[in-house]
Amino acid sequence: WLVYAVQGYDAIRDTLSAADRRSIDERLFRPMAKFLVGTPANFDLIHNHATWAAAGVGMTGYVLRDRGFVDQALLGSQRDGKSGFLRQIDQLFSPDGYYTEGPYYQRYALGPFELFARVIERNEPRRHIFDHHGGALLKAVDAIIQQSYAGLLLPLNDAIKDKGLDSEEIVAAVAIAYARTHDPGLLDIARRQNRTVLTIDGLAVAEGLQARLDQPFDFRPLLLRDGPQGERGGLALLRTGGEDGTLAALKATAQGMGHGHFDRLNWLFYDNGNEIVRDYGSARFLNINAKHGGIYLEENTTWAKQTIAHNTLTVDSRSQFAGKLADAEQWHPDVLLFDVAAGGQIAMARMAHAWEGVVATRTLALLEHADLAGPVVVDLLRVDAARAAQFDLPLHFNGQIIDTGFAATHYQAQRPVLGDAAGYQHLWVDAVAPASLEARSLTWLTAGRFYTYRFAASEPSQALLVESGAHDPEFNLRREQALIRRVSGAHGVSFAAVLEPHGRYDGTAETVTGDVGRIQSLTIDRGDDGDVVTLTLASGKVIALAIAREPAANATHDLEAHGRHLEWTGPYLRKDY
Repeated sequence: WLVYAVQGYDAIRDTLSAADRRSIDERLFRPMAKFLVGTPANFDLIHNHATWAAAGVGMTGYVLRDRGFVDQALLGSQRDGKSGFLRQIDQLFSPDGYYTEGPYYQRYALGPFELFARVIERNEPRRHIFDHHGGALLKAVDAIIQQSYAGLLLPLNDAIKDKGLDSEEIVAAVAIAYARTHDPGLLDIARRQNRTVLTIDGLAVAEGLQARLDQPFDFRPLLLRDGPQGERGGLALLRTGGEDGTLAALKATAQGMGHGHFDRLNWLFYDNGNEIVRDYGSARFLNINAKHGGIYLEENTTWAKQTIAHNTLTVDSRSQFAGKLADAEQWHPDVLLFDVAAGGQIAMARMAHAWEGVVATRTLALLEHADLAGPVVVDLLRVDAARAAQFDLPLHFNGQIIDTGFAATHYQAQRPVLGDAAGYQHLWVDAVAPASLEARSLTWLTAGRFYTYRFAASEPSQALLVESGAHDPEFNLRREQALIRRVSGAHGVSFAAVLEPHGRYDGTAETVTGDVGRIQSLTIDRGDDGDVVTLTLASGKVIALAIAREPAANATHDLEAHGRHLEWTGPYLRKDY
């Protein structure tokens, strides 16, 4: 309230009588600012709540010409620099502009960060606030746009899935950033937003659009590092085809504080303007009073934050870090590789400490080939464990199943529940295929395009088809389906898969083309030195992707894969036959 109200007051304050100004200054805005500063448990946090408080107090200080309020806003209630707005920029943003709570809360926090920074710049230009922490606040505007697809933000952590680039905070941030950078790509975003703010920055946007200076925004492959120095993992965006082309995202970020989910090494996939491999986001119906007043629901804890609700590894039916926030905040994944080359993009990250004695390394690659209809995603998750365990790897997919591609036992009369805790209690079991070393496939249809997911493992694995909604008497959960690959009693396993978009279904014309993919088979070879995923295409061509277990740049590697001997130096090798 204070952030917005004091801006309005500043706009009309000089039109008021001296008595009215004094009354409003001393009976409204000054007491409000004192109240916020006087609650250090909130005001001195490194958190978006404290950012809103600091921005409101600092703006009030500038309007009332109260240097004490300004200094407390910038440096914390004790003015020692251990908290406050400057410290928040340093700690909450990475050098790449990634915000630690994820894109949904980056959108929210951009409001006070960008608005207050603009006020600081106007009142104290010598601070060069937009250069602070390596220009993080301007980088953050590019970063939030990059973390979107078809206008909507990636639903990482506690995210409501209908928030997009047209949110008011991003509208203001785009105007502020454009007025400082004159980046024509930001005008492209402003044009899509179809509105701007009534400020001098918004005027610059309007004039730029009127002069047709806008150019397409550069949606590009990108690694957004997490952590104040970029040292706490990151979010890898493998992308081609622009805003609504193909996007594979590997989430290897830190926990993200209280709004973070227990989903290290989660991945998402978007194609043809649609969410294909999806994330649940948050269990919340914002401002819908019938759903507990619109707050986060109990199921946000029992389902949405739990590991099995995401496309990543679960061990012994327990979530990462046993679902304990304090433990999860201590550890982060390590990004081992991010590379963009002709015909392919690849990212690799490693996670330890989520379960005792278990190390997981995930590699995601977006590959192109002349004999394929378009880019495909190769996914390799290597698990090394000090003890035998059960490893579950879900794929939460969006679409209508066309072909399961494997025999399974179907529960037609009564659906069992998968488990009793850690999110498993919310999953109905529809079908189970027995453990096998054979590669399998699942094909579904989304918005007129087919998607075939071929998968295999180095150990015998079951395939379970499940759906959310069990133990949900108030119908708070969306009914969404998933495929779970399960390996039991192994000391380690390598899960491999390829997701291939193909073909077209036209319901109006009643035509189907390309309903069978161009990838004929997939194999996985696991060795001490690494793994090899081999794709055989219908044309007879072969793509082999070899991933080193230890991806040092100068290390040499030697693996056998289905009669082929592969030698290479560095993290990975792609070999086409």
